[in-house]
Parts: sequence; structure tokens; C-alpha cells
Amino acid sequence: MSRPTAFAQAAIGIGFLCGVDVLIKVIARLDVPVPVITFGRYFTGTIVSLALWLAAGRPAITRAMLPAHLLRGVFIAIMASLFFWSLTKLPLAEAVTLSFFAPLLVPALGAMFLGEPMRGRSVAAGLIGFLGVIVTTQGAPSFSGDRLLAVGAVLVAGAAYAGSIVIMRARSGQDGPQVVTLLGAVIPLLLLSPTVVGAALPPPAALGWFVALGLVSTAGMQLLSYAYAKIEAQVLAVMEFTALPWAALFGWAVFGEPVRLQVWAGAAIILAACVWAGREAAPAEVTAE
Repeated sequence: MSRPTAFAQAAIGIGFLCGVDVLIKVIARLDVPVPVITFGRYFTGTIVSLALWLAAGRPAITRAMLPAHLLRGVFIAIMASLFFWSLTKLPLAEAVTLSFFAPLLVPALGAMFLGEPMRGRSVAAGLIGFLGVIVTTQGAPSFSGDRLLAVGAVLVAGAAYAGSIVIMRARSGQDGPQVVTLLGAVIPLLLLSPTVVGAALPPPAALGWFVALGLVSTAGMQLLSYAYAKIEAQVLAVMEFTALPWAALFGWAVFGEPVRLQVWAGAAIILAACVWAGREAAPAEVTAE
């Protein structure tokens, strides 16, 4: 698979995951509690990813794989619980924008845990991308009350997400996207199960949305797994900034959330950073366990 293809897969995969955020907000408006939504996302995701794993010939899942995937599952459960709650308090583009400090953590984490050398272009592209994020925040409403708590939740969720994608990079090339996607759904499902003990079942009107949630989230994770199997985490992490134009578009189209001029200016800066990072010379394959 060529590097441009991997970058395209990452951008489309992130678009699918922004679609997950849209579905979360839709389901929340049906008065479904956030813990139930979060559990339902991984329940339906497990069903879909299990079907894909079976169709792929049941790729081996070994005991040696499990510690890394368990840690990733913890990160995912923390990220999802906090970020999904923040989506009920903040406009979609705002929540996504605030989460964009996560890609800035990836070069350092990749160097620490994957042995990837910190590349100047990747770090610079991440900083340029974050400059685009700062541009988008100009003219945004002030943060207070629940909005302030939501900001804190997004920041913690972003740190957890950065950890999860570094582990995904470490395992995708060795374990394959089907295994990575399946364990990335099953383990959070098990970890989150205590949060829904005694909870009421979602209303019938929400069930179709939960099915869509499983399909869209699995498609997004499959695409990202393929991409991270080929490209260094610190290089591909800059593509996370493409979530901003996706979120702005979806927020406007689905929820009527206005898109300020600053958002589009920031999106242009982010796109430039992504293109620049994508032109970096191909690195050696990762060998870290």
C-alpha cells in the first residue's frame, strides 16, 4: 500500500469516527444516558468487528498480544466515557478542536514506547496544525460551568486517545487490523459493563442508531488500523487534525451548528500541515513489540 493511500485511509477513517460523534449526539438527544451510549457503541462495535474477524479466517489472538491490547482498551474506555459526555455539553467542532492537543503528544510517546526517532517535520507539522486549532477558537463562546468541566474531560480524553493510537501503531503491523479492531471493541466493552448494571434499555427509537454506531465506528477503526500499520505514528498523527473540517461540516449539516469563518481558516492551515507531513520520506518499518 502506498503512503498516499495510507494517508487517504486515515483521513476517511477519521471522517467515519467524526460520524460516530454525530451519532453519539443524536442518541443522547433521545434521553439515553451517556454510560449506556458508550457501552452500546462497543457492544455493537464488537458484533461488527467479530463478523469481520470471522470473515478474515479468524486471525490468531495470542496471549502475548493481550497486555498491550488491554492497556489500549483501558485508554479507549477512559477516552470514550469522557469525550462522549463532553459531546452532550459542547458543539461538535468545539469538542473536536479541544481534543487536538493529542497529536502533539504522539511524537514523544512514539519515541518513548516505539523507538521511533522524533522527526523535525512531524513535530513542526503538529505545531502548525495546532496553530490552525488556535485560529478556529477565535470568536468561540467563553467556557464556564458544565462547559468548563467538559473542556477538562476533553483534555483527559485526548491524552488517553494519544496513548491508544501509539499502541495501535505498535500492534497493527503485527496483529492485523481485524485483531486490533476486535480487541479494541471487546476490551472496552468488558471494562465498561459495570457502568450499565441496572440501567434501563434504550428506547426502540435508539436501536437503529446503535446499529449505525457499530458499523460506522468499526469502519473507521479498520481504516485507521490499515493506515497505522504502514506509517509512523508521529507522521500519521497530524492527520488527526482533519477531524476539524469533518466535525464542522457534520455539526452544520446535522445539528445546524454555525461554522465561523475562523473554523475554515484554521481548517486550511491544518490541511497544509497534513500535506507537508505526508511528503516526509518513508521511514523504516517499526519493530517495537
